[in-house]
Amino acid sequence: MDVLTHQRIALPDHILSNPFRSFWMAGYECTDKLNSWGNRVDFLHTTGHLQRLDDDYQDLQPFGIRTVREGIRWSQVEKRPYQYDWQVVEHMIERGRVNGIQQVWDLCHFGFPDDLTPLHPMFARRFAALCRSFIQFYRTIDPDRTLIVTPINEVSFLSWLGGDARGTSPYCIGQGWEVKYGLMRAYIEGVAALREIDPTVRILTTEPLVNMVPPLNATPEQIGQAALAHTDQYQATDMLSGRMCPELGGRPEYLDIIGLNFYYNNQWIVGSGEFLPWANDWLDPRWRPLRDLFMQVYHRYQRPIVLSETSHPGEDRPSWIRFVARESAAVLKQGIPLWGICLYPIIDRPDWDHLTPWHRSGLWDAELDVNGAVSQEPFRRILNQPYADALLDAQALVALAQIQPEVNHFRL
Repeated sequence: MDVLTHQRIALPDHILSNPFRSFWMAGYECTDKLNSWGNRVDFLHTTGHLQRLDDDYQDLQPFGIRTVREGIRWSQVEKRPYQYDWQVVEHMIERGRVNGIQQVWDLCHFGFPDDLTPLHPMFARRFAALCRSFIQFYRTIDPDRTLIVTPINEVSFLSWLGGDARGTSPYCIGQGWEVKYGLMRAYIEGVAALREIDPTVRILTTEPLVNMVPPLNATPEQIGQAALAHTDQYQATDMLSGRMCPELGGRPEYLDIIGLNFYYNNQWIVGSGEFLPWANDWLDPRWRPLRDLFMQVYHRYQRPIVLSETSHPGEDRPSWIRFVARESAAVLKQGIPLWGICLYPIIDRPDWDHLTPWHRSGLWDAELDVNGAVSQEPFRRILNQPYADALLDAQALVALAQIQPEVNHFRL
């Protein structure tokens, strides 16, 4: 009997309940990382979201979206060690309350203070202290309502970006595992700190959901390499639950809600990096339906799941959200606890390394000039009507599946 199965019956009652105010959610790009050039980016400002909080929240109403993902921007909150400035976060919480919006908080999206990297010996201690300060601050403002936190966003991606691809701090090659280990040490100590002060805090992991496959006509060695690479996507979640690297202190009860980030390019060939086209018009046998990937994660962990990030750039946005809805509806009909879908980003954003062009991946686009830059402040939004129409269709399809499940397999 694995450790999760053995501990499943001991989970607190509040873990069994869905804490989200709406099934459909919106994610606001909040990275504050150092990009590949060593420049600090701040996408809450770049996208204009911080300046337009009320307008952005009110724009969600026609789509019934009442839950959003936001970020505190660690590098802005802690500019000196152990000294925290929560003024901006307090303002955001207040605007969320006024507009009836539930905010799910990323404490470390992709950025850390200037004097820290995941390889720093004090990284975990500093992050745990941040978690304690955040929960204490938050509960002075909102003492009663359920708080949902993502301690560190996409550990798997961030450890590759900073540890193997030199795309952010600590700008390493061949150190991906060491960066992942440092991030997960901090993650686990952060969850312990949060739960020490507030045992009811909910933890939403947000890891990439991928399918890594061998080339066609692969050798046995290539097949084995691809299978190992595919399984490695679970390392961070296994560490959090204590399945892997138990010396870090992971525990089954730290595994709460499994957030899965899935985009159009999340299936690729190991070695070449070539993407499998998501529409699968050529019926590639290696391509896996999203519903199968969902089921694989659910059967591995037996926890409720959320599609915590999904989007597509450009003109394929409507087709993509209809595809996501069909796959999600199929999972819901099987009684699997899929608790939400987060459109990420909900408003368009540029690239981290080159602030033009913008991706054209949001439900709302930014108005750009002929050079591809934001044309004016305060960052006028343009609703992408085909995407909006497709979203309403998707919402109707999912709603039908929610009220007509075929069987309920969910047992904690």
